Amino acid sequence: MSAPHRLDRGHTDDLMSFLAASPTPYHAVANAAERLEKAGFRQVSETDAWEGSSGGKYVLRGGAIIAWYVPEDAAPHTPYRIVGAHTDSPNLRVKPLPDSGAHGWRQVAVEIYGGPLMNSWLDRDLGLAGRLTLRDGSTRLVNVDRPLLRVPQLAIHLDRAVSSDGLKLDKQRHLQPIWGLGDDVRDGDLIAFLEEELGLAAGEVTGWDLMTHSVEAPAYLGRDKELVAGPRMDNLLSVHAGVTALTAASSGSELSYIPVLAAFDHEENGSQSDTGADGPLLGGVLERSVFARGGSYEDRARAFAGTVCLSSDTGHAVHPNYAERHDPTHHPRVNGGPILKVNVNNRYATDGSGRAVWAAACEKAEVPFQSFVSNNSMPCGTTIGPITAARHGIKTVDIGVAILSMHSVRELCGADDPYLLANALVAFLEG
Repeated sequence: MSAPHRLDRGHTDDLMSFLAASPTPYHAVANAAERLEKAGFRQVSETDAWEGSSGGKYVLRGGAIIAWYVPEDAAPHTPYRIVGAHTDSPNLRVKPLPDSGAHGWRQVAVEIYGGPLMNSWLDRDLGLAGRLTLRDGSTRLVNVDRPLLRVPQLAIHLDRAVSSDGLKLDKQRHLQPIWGLGDDVRDGDLIAFLEEELGLAAGEVTGWDLMTHSVEAPAYLGRDKELVAGPRMDNLLSVHAGVTALTAASSGSELSYIPVLAAFDHEENGSQSDTGADGPLLGGVLERSVFARGGSYEDRARAFAGTVCLSSDTGHAVHPNYAERHDPTHHPRVNGGPILKVNVNNRYATDGSGRAVWAAACEKAEVPFQSFVSNNSMPCGTTIGPITAARHGIKTVDIGVAILSMHSVRELCGADDPYLLANALVAFLEG
């Protein structure tokens, strides 16, 4: 039997490179900014006065990035078309006092970020990456992308009940990784190690935001390589598609809207931060863009009233081993196209008029899409969609790509779906 037809995999190849190069939100936005720069976008500082010139611009703040393209004929009241996503993923993050250990093992003290599938972090070769703040207030990115840490699982011989009762992990006691041997645990060792890695002077690092990541590279999977396994697809898959779509839309000759990418941090723990979707970052950027082009508050209100946001985040494909956990009439499949997420209790922001906007974009792009609702007997997750709609008063639609193993250290998606999502986003941004 011959292999099935496959879409061009150039986009998915590039996604895998993006995932591998972005072990933290800080690396993700730096990589997004580099791609935008190559497309002609330029960074603007939040502390500078903004001018109303046309062209591509972006703002970086921590692990968040807002990028937008102003067409030459854009009026102050021109509405926005926004692709929203988030840069963070559940993981293990280093505590303020990182140096720990016992019984001849040297360990790193970590805190649980978000809601990871904790068992997926066991017996993985882990690297360490993040942001270091130096004594002069500047920051440096660090990425030790080689086997450095490991959370060893207890041998079955010492936990015979695991086969019958299941694995039970205590978040405080059982997820502290080892990274060496020795009884003399010394404060400052981990940070001194990272200073050496970057060639910094001893004591130069005074602050850090560090997290672990699996060093196993993304890879195609399956008989015909129709699947992709990799880390942080929730939600760097959408960030990558958003960057791709924004750069493509900005190269077009005619735009009815101002296309925007808003990639936030801290979605996995509630979005309430200065870089989260529940913070003022997006609204401030959009308002300043209106005012920089000579607009009034009335122009700002008109622009927001005509704005639409696609909240793009991964969703759940039907799991062949747990089909009863899904709605019996909604079974999204991988490589079936992106999904439209609906929840009448507003855990997702989609309504009928929003569905029509999404359907029009998919029709224009010739991209199939599927619908997702949760099983009525199961709680429904949520996204930045309802937050964005409520905070800014703009129409928001929840969409994404269906995956398996969400919140695992290594997730699984169809190899065609990222490309299909990006094409639909281009059509949406172009209007």
